Amino acid sequence: MRIGKLTAINYSQLKVKISSEIRGGSVNLYGNIYYFGNIGSYLKITNAIGEVIICEVISIFDSDLHQEKFSFDIESNRELLIKAIGTINKFKEFNLGVGVFPSLYSDVSIVTYEDMKIILRTNNEPKNHSYTDDITHQSFFLGVSKNLINYPIEVSIDSFFNIHSAVLGNSGSGKSNTIAHIIQEIHRKENYSAIGSRVLVFDVNGEYKKAFTNDSDANISIKYYKPNIKNDSDGYQPFYLPHFLLTIDEWSAFLLATEATQRPFWDKVLQESYLFSRIGSSSVEDQKKFVNYLKYRVCNLIYSTLKQADSDTARITTAASILGSITSIIKSNSDIENVSADLIDDIETLQAACTISYGGNNNKLDDATKEVANKVDITKAQEVINSKIKNGEFFDHKILKIAAELILLEEDARGNKQIRGYTATMLTRLDFFLDNPDCEFMRKSHDIRSINGFLSNLWANETDSSQLIIIDTSELSPDILETLTSVVSRLLFDERKKLIGENRRKKPIHLILDEAHRYIKKHYEYLLKENIFEKIAREGRKYSFYLLVSSQRPSELSETVLSQCANFIIHRIQNERDMQYIQAILPYFSEAFTNKIKQSTPGEALVFGNCVSMPLHLKIHKSNPAPNSDNCKIPEEWFIPAENHGNEA
Repeated sequence: MRIGKLTAINYSQLKVKISSEIRGGSVNLYGNIYYFGNIGSYLKITNAIGEVIICEVISIFDSDLHQEKFSFDIESNRELLIKAIGTINKFKEFNLGVGVFPSLYSDVSIVTYEDMKIILRTNNEPKNHSYTDDITHQSFFLGVSKNLINYPIEVSIDSFFNIHSAVLGNSGSGKSNTIAHIIQEIHRKENYSAIGSRVLVFDVNGEYKKAFTNDSDANISIKYYKPNIKNDSDGYQPFYLPHFLLTIDEWSAFLLATEATQRPFWDKVLQESYLFSRIGSSSVEDQKKFVNYLKYRVCNLIYSTLKQADSDTARITTAASILGSITSIIKSNSDIENVSADLIDDIETLQAACTISYGGNNNKLDDATKEVANKVDITKAQEVINSKIKNGEFFDHKILKIAAELILLEEDARGNKQIRGYTATMLTRLDFFLDNPDCEFMRKSHDIRSINGFLSNLWANETDSSQLIIIDTSELSPDILETLTSVVSRLLFDERKKLIGENRRKKPIHLILDEAHRYIKKHYEYLLKENIFEKIAREGRKYSFYLLVSSQRPSELSETVLSQCANFIIHRIQNERDMQYIQAILPYFSEAFTNKIKQSTPGEALVFGNCVSMPLHLKIHKSNPAPNSDNCKIPEEWFIPAENHGNEA
């Protein structure tokens, strides 16, 4: 339906004069009400080669006011300023941008719902997929258009979930509702259960469990986890991330280990912990081999001590102290003590040789050490030395302190008297790990003995339904939160990277990163050589491993992660620094987008990227049930009716 004529043309904007017979800002066309008199509404113009130019209204004014009139005329002619967005070609395909502009005095018409189907590509027949021929399983309902008022917007599932996406906005702007609604829409598709979907939510604020319940999502299997709870509590299962799953880089980050001194020291501690654990947990033959290795280490420690340029008294005193410490180490762990009787006897022999007569030892300790060393099988000791720990190899966390003390003794024996000072901060963090209740979920393995065991325990369910995992991390401190999110993501990504061929495209994994600025930082202080989320952002698509990043502070997010996102749902953002950061990361972002974002009300968002053919301003549909993210109603909490006051008290 024609509503006016094109009266002026330039590259940035076009001017339209509304026909005088059209009153108001809406028209009725085939029983549908279309609004064109509001900012952001759509109009269309046909150019000389038959292409349809889609335009957006950016300004509305009364043209008569520019003439010399002294009274306001309600019946005066109106004009619109519009900007061209894209073109529908003769093949009914929509593309952003304009090649051939329309001619002066071309007719300007309403954009209809049928036009919107072409623009949004929701008019396409479903592709011949093996899993479904139902077009409803190609898209999901996101919300209603603010441009074409009340028009429902469907978004392609493949375009949205087949790449990294971001949901950004201030606190209270509707991010949690948006994420909850999207996942609910996917899992509530009729006739098909999303068997291959795997979604894991890092729930930093503890609000998503309310939005996803097994009662309301009967077609899917949902697991709720929470670290550091004793038993199933309020529907949550205890979450365990055993310490032995951490790599040397992740340990260094958690312990705040410096690169030059502390990191190499901790690498030795991990190796010794692995070996000590084998003494108490291996077969009888292996136990003998590891005790033989420990005897080898004791002899080397004594030899190193005796080579020091001190007096006999100082050397023998140091050796006696080392032997006493090793005895305490062995006896502190019953598993090790039970299989080390022969070693303890040899240590007692060495201790008996730690005597001073007239200021000298007369080589008694040296002779005793040679006697013990003759019992050592050097070949088997070397086999143990060469058996380096691999990522994911089990060892008891209680061994860490023992292993650290043994390495310190070794450095002392070598004359490195500063080593305890150099490692003091890191060892204090080790005490924090061993003693702090917040780290209990990392100390307990819950029968998990391998990476495969951890992953099986994480995803396991009783049916073949789709998977939704929610890990409530709301009670974790920032450093432990960084460790949990990084390690879990790395383990999942490493597992995906093992897949080859067509298996890479089976059962994709989607990580929903709530409050992502807290652990995907732009300027992070922890010592990980490579942020795992940046690696996933760069390489994850090849392995069907995707991120959905949610944040209220995009300026604090890693540039790499945000720049790799191809879909954006941006709610209200009023912080100028955050807006500037988004504009810097996204070169196609415009001032018009900035104004829409700043003026959005809670629940509204600007959507752009691969999932939509042009930027859309939407009112996101309400999730049901909603996440636990409502604001406190202050008056209701402050003012209690007088008749209820006694009851409240």
